Amino acid sequence: MNSDARQKPHDKMASFLAADMTAVNDLIRDRMASEHAPRIPEVTAHLVEAGGKRLRPMLTLAAARICGYEGPYHVHLAATVEFIHTATLLHDDVVDESGQRRGRPTANLLWDNKSSVLVGDYLFARSFQLMTETNNMRVLAILSNASATIAEGEVLQLTAAQNLATDEAIYLKVVRGKTAALFSAATEVGGVIAGAPTAQIKALYDYGDALGVAFQIVDDLLDYQGDTQATGKNIGDDFRERKLTLPVIKAVALADAEERAFWTRTIEKGRQEDGDLDHALGLLKKHGTLSATKTDALAWAERAKIALDALPDHELRDMLRDLADYVVARIS
Repeated sequence: MNSDARQKPHDKMASFLAADMTAVNDLIRDRMASEHAPRIPEVTAHLVEAGGKRLRPMLTLAAARICGYEGPYHVHLAATVEFIHTATLLHDDVVDESGQRRGRPTANLLWDNKSSVLVGDYLFARSFQLMTETNNMRVLAILSNASATIAEGEVLQLTAAQNLATDEAIYLKVVRGKTAALFSAATEVGGVIAGAPTAQIKALYDYGDALGVAFQIVDDLLDYQGDTQATGKNIGDDFRERKLTLPVIKAVALADAEERAFWTRTIEKGRQEDGDLDHALGLLKKHGTLSATKTDALAWAERAKIALDALPDHELRDMLRDLADYVVARIS
């Protein structure tokens, strides 16, 4: 009993959904194969086998099971969601010129940018093939819309990330696009494939959306106050990459002329010098923007939990509630 209590929510979900997850992993391996281009499974396996939590596909499986689904297609949809996610990671690492993901070298570093982009394209195409096998037009609409929204969010971030005019509303639009869109699609399609009532499908969408926003806000906060070993990122990576995330957006809104000049030099113009990160951290502390960002993350997690009230009583529903708490517990 005690060991169960200590288990992380996503590990508990993985145990509960073990048979379904095995089927998802088998399907992923089967569909990432390529008879003619061996580089495709090489690159894909590097990412897919990297020990990620498989959180998004688990959300799809959990949503379907909570709504009483007994058919086979929740597995197809979970694999679809993971393929979309993996494709975006391959493309993101090229865009961000990243050298590391989940503590391992990125695919673009091990192979090259061309391979990462093209294999990402292949996985997007595979995801659409998997979707069509469900013969459910509503599922197709949700996942194809999410794919477009993710791309739109990434493009919006290109222009917004280094522009001091970016406010909290634009930040939220970026986050809802690049992160929350796949969370909400993952949960929503689970309800749709199960034929759940409209109110339950909306609740699943609302949960995924709020969880995704909380997840990204926490990620952005951990960049300034996280444990490097736990996160796999160095403190201040976002600052060095000139990404305008919520803690800085809040600080810019409260900045005097001298502080604004500092943010303009370091974020907009990219002229960073020794000691700038420490100065930035000092400004975040001065204006209390790290604690204000934490408050926002907690509020989104609370919204996610409230959305679950509309769903049937189920062990997995309780795990989803614990998951929302766990996402923000990383910053306690």
